[in-house]
Amino acid sequence: MALGNEIVSFDPSSKSVSDFLGEVYTFHKLLLATGGAPYKLEFNPPAPDGINYFRNIDDYQNLLSQCKENSSATIVGGGFIGVELAAALTKNNIKTTLIFPEPWPCHRIFPAYLGLHILDYYRKQGVTMITEDKPVKVLKNEGIWNVETVRGLHIESNIVVAGIGIAPSTELAGKAGLKTDNGIIVDAKLRTSHPDIYAAGDNARYPDKWLGMNVRTEHWDNALNQGKLAGRNMAGANESYQYMPYFFSDMFDFGFEAVGNIDSKLETFADWREENEKGVIYYLQGNKIKGIMLCNVWDKIGLARTFIQKGEPVGAIANLKNKIAE
Repeated sequence: MALGNEIVSFDPSSKSVSDFLGEVYTFHKLLLATGGAPYKLEFNPPAPDGINYFRNIDDYQNLLSQCKENSSATIVGGGFIGVELAAALTKNNIKTTLIFPEPWPCHRIFPAYLGLHILDYYRKQGVTMITEDKPVKVLKNEGIWNVETVRGLHIESNIVVAGIGIAPSTELAGKAGLKTDNGIIVDAKLRTSHPDIYAAGDNARYPDKWLGMNVRTEHWDNALNQGKLAGRNMAGANESYQYMPYFFSDMFDFGFEAVGNIDSKLETFADWREENEKGVIYYLQGNKIKGIMLCNVWDKIGLARTFIQKGEPVGAIANLKNKIAE
């Protein structure tokens, strides 16, 4: 074990890796589980130090230490990190503003009818939602942050958090000559372009058997299962990654679990029990189910996977009514 050690390069031809102290380690098989790094807010002049780029346990501890009584927070980014943090901070009596450039939160996955409902729901919960806007300048004076936006708003708060996504960590792989493209390219066995080097987790771009496309999945369920398979294959199992990972989110009392290609650009059919509150959203392409979102519907992930994996035409989309939701 060499914990707290940073690898700065590796050489596939000699099967060796080098750390920041110059120590060299050799390998027979190598797994790259380098994850990803948060995108940073870039301004001219640069923003002062102290913006929380929420990613790891240290970021959580740092944010927690700033959450004092009567504190306020500005969150930049309307994806999962942004909306989940906005809910958590608001429930802990932190006056919270969420700002993002899209017309509704989680714009890439929520169809308009659900996204606009969530937008209104957050406002009713007390979150200030600033849509279709983004910061152009961030200043700090005597402990108070001032975020200036494209539309000329000035938002003051004690805390600034940025959750604007991550970039897969591919620098080491690229320098070593491995193929990369929005991640480290791997085959169905999770092998990179070098047969003895594997990748798994947020950094791996892999062929999804069920969706028929290359994907990169940023979620612990994928990292957990890819890591297990990569380890088995490095030990000689020679198995293909056929697992369909799920992901979830909780936004105040609205929660969902989802599998497959959850893309708001696809055609959707919503089978609601309570409109925009409880039900199932099917994501369709070529009259086939490509993704399923279970909104406040629980213990149905296995069934949802089965519907996608069958790959059968659904006929009239009304045929999907009452298939999963009870």
